[in-house]
Amino acid sequence: MAKLIQFDLVSPEKSLVSVEANEINIPGSEGDFSAMSDHAPIITTLRPGFINILTADKEEQYFVTGGFAEVSAEATSVLAEKAFVKDDLSREVADKLIMDAKLKHEQVGSDATAKYYSDLEVALSDI
Repeated sequence: MAKLIQFDLVSPEKSLVSVEANEINIPGSEGDFSAMSDHAPIITTLRPGFINILTADKEEQYFVTGGFAEVSAEATSVLAEKAFVKDDLSREVADKLIMDAKLKHEQVGSDATAKYYSDLEVALSDI
């Protein structure tokens, strides 16, 4: 039997999931990566995208707008700026997130806000 890794996803509003998983796919700011049991310890920032959680009997997806991930050999924790269960993420919610990011970029005009806006549009293009 494969070793499992504890996974916790929290946002400022609530704890969204706490589960033992086989694998967690995470949208890191430097690229997507998978966390599994015995992973090397890392702390990284997140870009907008979907976290996929693979357990023995199902796959769950959550959308995060950004945040931080801490990975160790036994556990992975994600502190998300905002997080949504994929099935609860409507086109209206996605459009509002994109519009807010666009307005922020127009106000600030930095490379970071441009990248965030672009990443958000790409991540939500299929909603």
